[in-house]
Amino acid sequence: QVQLVESGGGLMQTGGSLRLSCAASGRAFSSYSMGWFRQAPGEERSFVAMITKDDGRTLYAKSVKGRFTISRDNAKNAVYLEMNSLKSDDTAVYYCAASGSTAILNLLSRAAYTYWGQGTQVTVSS
Repeated sequence: QVQLVESGGGLMQTGGSLRLSCAASGRAFSSYSMGWFRQAPGEERSFVAMITKDDGRTLYAKSVKGRFTISRDNAKNAVYLEMNSLKSDDTAVYYCAASGSTAILNLLSRAAYTYWGQGTQVTVSS
């Protein structure tokens, strides 16, 4: 069992930056690949970024590539999402999730993730 708690969301103006954190507790954090997803009102929860558990490979959604950076600190049981050049389209609830998989294609899908946090709201105003 893994418990995930996101933090760092808030209100930001277009062009600004935010850093989301996800703290993990429970079973060995290093044994999980981690992902960030987001859900805007009226939309499906969608993939944002992922980082594998073994070699730290990363992958990003096209909409955030070059602006967002995912990282992890296994010593602190945490994963981060650095978000720069924020746009109004980035407004959503952001969720972190944990998966036992290392398969990149699997990790693009919500179905690959076993554990989810409660989410943190990010609002970008113009």
